[in-house]
Amino acid sequence: MEVINNIWMAISTPNEGLINILTIPLFFVEYFLTMTLFLSILNIKATRKQKIIYVLLMGFISIADSYLIPNPINILLNYLMMFILAYLIFKFSLFKSLLSIIVSVIMFALVGTLILNPYLNIFNIDSNQLNTIPIYKLGYLIVMYSILFILSLIIKHRHLQIELLEDVDAKNKFIMICNLVLGLFTLIIQLIITIYYTDKLPIIITFLSFLSLLAYFTISIYSLTRIMKLTLTTKKLQSAEEYNNTLRILHDNVRAFKHDFDNIVTTIGGFIKTNDMEGLQKYYLELEDDCQRVNNLYILNPEVVNNDGIYNLLTKKYYEADSKDIKVNITFLLDLSTLNMKIYEFARILGILLDNAIEASSECEEKIINLSFRDDSKNSRQLITIENTYNNKDVDTEKIFEKGVSGKDQHTGLGLWEVRKIIKKNTNLNLFTSKNKKLFIQQLEIYY
Repeated sequence: MEVINNIWMAISTPNEGLINILTIPLFFVEYFLTMTLFLSILNIKATRKQKIIYVLLMGFISIADSYLIPNPINILLNYLMMFILAYLIFKFSLFKSLLSIIVSVIMFALVGTLILNPYLNIFNIDSNQLNTIPIYKLGYLIVMYSILFILSLIIKHRHLQIELLEDVDAKNKFIMICNLVLGLFTLIIQLIITIYYTDKLPIIITFLSFLSLLAYFTISIYSLTRIMKLTLTTKKLQSAEEYNNTLRILHDNVRAFKHDFDNIVTTIGGFIKTNDMEGLQKYYLELEDDCQRVNNLYILNPEVVNNDGIYNLLTKKYYEADSKDIKVNITFLLDLSTLNMKIYEFARILGILLDNAIEASSECEEKIINLSFRDDSKNSRQLITIENTYNNKDVDTEKIFEKGVSGKDQHTGLGLWEVRKIIKKNTNLNLFTSKNKKLFIQQLEIYY
């Protein structure tokens, strides 16, 4: 009985040392919930290894700075470390890393603001007692964490996610980042006020503060969602415009074939009657080129190239090559929705490699680019191969990736250097560069 009384006295009287010990495991719980919230809301997939590393690092960092750094500076440091670790571990963009902090802090701030004052009133305590008496502190954290856990389950099962596009235009991205930074600053101030002064405020003021925060972030998230939908709609319209142009050209080519069909058959018959196999072979190769062009136009279809950004990029580069009389052969056997890398980085690499292929082949007597997309499931990889004719047979396939090195006049030589930077940043990517007497070959390998 005495032991029970001693335990009760320890947890029901001011004991900051005991609180520090008991809340150590709760640091890991808090960052697990934080991570779960932003992964669910932003609809981000992460490996189990990434999740474990993030929770452990943030937990140990928070434990260390809670002892070494005074409030509220340690809170600001924790937010900064959340941003850095989200960027490094989950490979987020800077925008998505910032948004991950905002999302989790919003949820914690809203729930904390909503329950803190009622909690203090129910137990008739002040904020000092809450922060120094273990039973009240643990009770408050358990209630808050339980609500947040339930919210994370609702978000996941109800699919209440924000769909983010990486390639939002610079102006909209700047507006969103400014809004998010302002929101984060407002939240930090609100959290500090909540921690130190909530017991001195009437419950109605606390409730109004909660409503104002909820309204602000509801409107902000709604605006963010609208911007994303507008950007997506704009991309779809661009794709539709490109596809209409492709269909028009395809239709013209089919009409031309139909118009010339009798002449084509008559010409083939003439070669056969005279037994001119050499002439027939030459004529067939010329006819095959036209057939291949129609086939390429059929492949340049948003249902085949099932990503609006990549579809627009391919059509633009195809028409650019076609305007320079470059024969482009396209094979597309890849579902881009399963691409195992960031689409933004993929588009950058593809654009640079195609620009180089067009530039090199345009200088040749025989202008050819072979472009292939396929899934090599046997080796668990996706392959994108770009082959092009080239004149400089002495080109060094290693040196061209160095910064400032270019085989073209008035070029900075940064394109392939940027490609190598992206390759090095991703452990599942490889770019194999080779050449033969006729073709220069770049093969991008994406492992999964």
